[in-house]
Amino acid sequence: MAQHKSAKKRARQDEKRRARNRHVRSRLKSAVKDLRTALGGGDGEATTAALRNAEREIRKAASKGVLSKKQASRRVSRLARAAHAAS
Repeated sequence: MAQHKSAKKRARQDEKRRARNRHVRSRLKSAVKDLRTALGGGDGEATTAALRNAEREIRKAASKGVLSKKQASRRVSRLARAAHAAS
């Protein structure tokens, strides 16, 4: 456990950031899972809506620093390509 005042503060900050990052990552995974379910279902409108939501969550995660911008673009591209191929 941290001994110095600054180290204790850093530990508190890290815990908050970890909780925030886990929340963002969880929402991201749920959105992608919903999209993959919609892709399997074959409903075009549901797939489009799920893709829009997944892209939004991915871009948001990138803006918060949970994902890098390049990884976010790569994920969006792959999901969009899969959605286009399914339709």
